Amino acid sequence: MRVCVYCGSSPGFDPVHRTAAAGLGAALVAAGHSLVYGGGHVGLMGTIADAVLGAGGQVVGVIPQALQARELAHGGLTELVVTGSMHERKAVMVERADGFVALPGGYGTFDELFETLTWLQLGIHAKPVVLYDVDGFFEPLLALADRAVAAGFLTPAHRQAAVRATSAAEVLLALDRPPAAPQPKWLGVTP
Repeated sequence: MRVCVYCGSSPGFDPVHRTAAAGLGAALVAAGHSLVYGGGHVGLMGTIADAVLGAGGQVVGVIPQALQARELAHGGLTELVVTGSMHERKAVMVERADGFVALPGGYGTFDELFETLTWLQLGIHAKPVVLYDVDGFFEPLLALADRAVAAGFLTPAHRQAAVRATSAAEVLLALDRPPAAPQPKWLGVTP
């Protein structure tokens, strides 16, 4: 399986995030999976790429030319795909992956995660999406999704598409389960 991991270009303040990223990288290789990610050498992105490479795994990085030009591209990847834009980068990552994992990160990570969940909701792909909830990082986001369900903006089935995992082992189990069958997106409207 080619697993796309979305994560921070910063390492975060708490070393638990770097430890989780490195552990996930090693677990992916041990399970026979390869990594697709944003192509950077910095932050959690660099940590997981280095962990996969260090364990003998394959890593495909996808980076926009503007970020490569700022010397943020990882120099030792199995393959580096350079795109013309952030939009193209996300499309290539989704196309190249069989499943998705979000580690802690900022706006870029949230953007990639939400677009991937939206595409799953719309039936553009049918691949698992897992939130690796390191130290409760995604709890507020999942509470927001629950609130969207309660308010009638998100179906329970679409809420469940964002699978929560609290360890690398749980991430691997969640990746092995296909997402639920597509549901109508609109609440209260029959197709």
